Amino acid sequence: MTDNNEKYRSLRAQYPEFEYVAWHHEVCPEGLRLWFDFRMGDIEFHPTALIERRPFLNFDVDIDSIVFNIGMIELISYWKCACPPTVRVLCGSLSSEQVAFWKKLYWHGLGEFFYTNGIQETPEAFLEIESGELRIENYSCAKANSQLYIVPIGGGKDSVVTLELLRRSGKTIRPLIMNPRGATVECARVAGFPMDEVLVIRRTIDPTLLELNAKGYLNGHTPFSAMLAFYTRLASALSGIPNVALSNESSANESTVIGSDVNHQYSKSLEFEDDFRHYCPGFNYFSFLRPLSELQIAMLFSRFTAYHDVFRSCNVGSKQDIWCGHCAKCLFAYIILSPFIEPARLNQIFGKSMLDDITLEHEFRQLLGEEETKPFECVGTVSEVRQALSMALARWYKTERPSLLKDFNVLIDPIALNTLLPIGNLTPVERKILQDACTAKTN
Repeated sequence: MTDNNEKYRSLRAQYPEFEYVAWHHEVCPEGLRLWFDFRMGDIEFHPTALIERRPFLNFDVDIDSIVFNIGMIELISYWKCACPPTVRVLCGSLSSEQVAFWKKLYWHGLGEFFYTNGIQETPEAFLEIESGELRIENYSCAKANSQLYIVPIGGGKDSVVTLELLRRSGKTIRPLIMNPRGATVECARVAGFPMDEVLVIRRTIDPTLLELNAKGYLNGHTPFSAMLAFYTRLASALSGIPNVALSNESSANESTVIGSDVNHQYSKSLEFEDDFRHYCPGFNYFSFLRPLSELQIAMLFSRFTAYHDVFRSCNVGSKQDIWCGHCAKCLFAYIILSPFIEPARLNQIFGKSMLDDITLEHEFRQLLGEEETKPFECVGTVSEVRQALSMALARWYKTERPSLLKDFNVLIDPIALNTLLPIGNLTPVERKILQDACTAKTN
């Protein structure tokens, strides 16, 4: 954690206002181009996005209100560099209820940003949003078709499980990828979708923001999943597919900082999902995996072996399309899959035995809930991590333990585990694993 509270106060005094000046969209040979005009003092930002042209997209739809709202979520990335106390929306009108939605999203979506920068602030004082009088007609969603689903593909195990379960239940899937990379493209390919059948959104950050970051302006985590939510609303309008199935699991509701409401995954939480649906009525945006635990998702993913060599969940190694092998996200992914995939195969996937890497002891303790915070990553609950390790010990490590598990003394709680991984969902082999784990002496 960095103490940037004084810098926060100074920048707010230097830049008292942030202006949302204009939004634009036009059809071009490549597809539908969006760009936005923001102003902060004498600094201007002009982020862009492109929805690639596809035969199944209709660019004649009235999307003004959707694009305007995409600008409202885009501006948070630029606002946070100086946190001006007032945002003036010059290119649209917001009701008091809509203003309340954005203030809540900005406050909770930037909870990690405030925490890691050591900023002391209140939800009442951090921001005022003022809007103009230009009214934009709300987009009217198409009538729902229960057989058609947009599924955002992130390249990790969760979206694979959503994709496969919906596909195998007879639904028609249209994958969506934002800023394609190796793992996202490969997961779509394994599922049988070439890129010309995939919704592709390419979003670009204005380099001015990166220059300000290099100069020492404020920086930190923003609610990317909320941004994805508004872009999926646009994708829904252009494709005529009203159902968007996310892959956010129940663990996204757990706070990252113990004893607080600071949650790295706030924009993946049920609370945000409910708020977003209320803000965009008639839009069927939901997380297909919400009822499932990370253990259940990992168990299901372990059965989809065709994806095991192509999926990636590591943010550090995302640009290189690798598992970096040194971060909490890699460690968590390894742990949650460890009860279901034998160690030798798991080591092949991740490039090493991550439970033997003692340099990850701090991250390991964070995942176990033994530090002040969980890792600021999209990881499961403390209970899920402990249960996964106990199951892995009982199945694979009955004689010799990996280095990080030498002092691991948690016994499996059969009642808690049955909640995380109900018996009815298990194959006979998996049921035997669970029974052995519940009776094993792991200490």
